[in-house]
Amino acid sequence: MDEREWRAGRAALNRGRARLGEIASGLYPDAPRVAGTPLLCRDGWVPDAPIPLAGLRIGWDDRPAPPAVAGPADGLPDGYRTYAEAMAALAPPKVFEDRPAYRLLDAAPPVLRFGPARYFDGVNVGEAVAHELAAGADGLRARVGDPCDLTRRAALCAITTVTVTASGSYVLHWRDPWKVAHAGGLHQVMPVGVFQPLRDERPDPWACMVREYAEELLGADEDYGAGFVQDEWPFHRAMTAAREEGRLRAHLLGLGVDPLTFALDLLTVVAVDDDVFADLFGGLVAVNAEGTVSTAPFDGTVPRPAQPAGAAALRLAWRHREALGLTPG
Repeated sequence: MDEREWRAGRAALNRGRARLGEIASGLYPDAPRVAGTPLLCRDGWVPDAPIPLAGLRIGWDDRPAPPAVAGPADGLPDGYRTYAEAMAALAPPKVFEDRPAYRLLDAAPPVLRFGPARYFDGVNVGEAVAHELAAGADGLRARVGDPCDLTRRAALCAITTVTVTASGSYVLHWRDPWKVAHAGGLHQVMPVGVFQPLRDERPDPWACMVREYAEELLGADEDYGAGFVQDEWPFHRAMTAAREEGRLRAHLLGLGVDPLTFALDLLTVVAVDDDVFADLFGGLVAVNAEGTVSTAPFDGTVPRPAQPAGAAALRLAWRHREALGLTPG
């Protein structure tokens, strides 16, 4: 394959993610689904009731076994070793850096076990299998096998959060395909971000979520500087205080895998009182580094086309709305 052909395939993937996602979903007819969406899961990945974020038990493995498939060269133009290398040279999105990340090793909510990884570990397999499907091939996908088998690839997590106000609206994102490496052209809830550390700290979902709130809803810079201490950051302290006071309630809803890209999402919901939302997010942006931002009624419907993880989070949040204190009129 030459570079021109690769670029054309990448463009076809970005134009057709919704349609290709439906095709990919059909490749796994026997896999359990999350809340009737295309998001794939395993038994036990979606609890019967939301789990308070404080109730999660996070394990860590410094030296996990390497995944069965890593850094494949399938379908790359000559001279490129990995999909991320080709993407950086031939079709770079606006935000594309190989930062530290967490690899999910085992999941039995409320217990989650992680190990170290890099962002490109996920790109090299996930975007490659999606590109391959756009080109009408399936060799790499067949080698990976079960998308929910966490030993087959480096299963990097994102945290997908549906943010719902007590009066019944949620924050909605449209992901611009020219700005993002993943899920361009689809609707998504907010905030969503790769679960990753600032430096080398152990996994803390709440700390990661708070940073994503600042970046995605308020347009804050992702570069926090060498001397940054998150626990001393006024925004972190304000969000944490609201959570401790019960005016902002954060829960895990479950987890699942996107059939097109194998992206793995921890599905969470943050239910927030209206006055707290106004205090924290009165400066809600209309456009951010990854797309456009709006609000939508929390009424059980899902926008189309939607990223499967966002659709699943919305449906689970609606299913558990009374337990979460969300009873929109």
